[in-house]
Amino acid sequence: MAIVIVSSIVAIAMTIPRKKEPFVAIGILNEEGKIGDYPRNLISGKSIKLNVFIDNHEGEASAFMVLVKLGSKGNIPNNTTPLDSKPIWNYTIVLNDGSNITIPVELNLSGEGRDIAIVFELWEFNSSEWVYTGRWCHLYVNLTRGAPHG
Repeated sequence: MAIVIVSSIVAIAMTIPRKKEPFVAIGILNEEGKIGDYPRNLISGKSIKLNVFIDNHEGEASAFMVLVKLGSKGNIPNNTTPLDSKPIWNYTIVLNDGSNITIPVELNLSGEGRDIAIVFELWEFNSSEWVYTGRWCHLYVNLTRGAPHG
């Protein structure tokens, strides 16, 4: 009898439609479009090739903008505040619900520094203005004027 009751409860639970939580995701992929094996040591003036991935599951089509900015350790965005830095690259796209896209990104950084944060922020258009979604990712790199070390 207990097995019948448990089986009935499990069967009912499996047939009840679950409300999906809407979300949007952003991620950095390497030049080959894969996670990992990112360039870490860059030469100033030489391009870096990456990809950015956006995945829309908000329940409707939405306009998104990716802004790439430069930060540093301790100077990156959080879930409520974007990085206070001028964008060095941007891309705008409309994605249908359930759609995703991988966008090639080529950046040319100059100068020198350690632990420079290449920050990818995701913004969304809300019918009147662009709004920071609180979604972002970053990659730390070292930038040298000559041949990279290590």
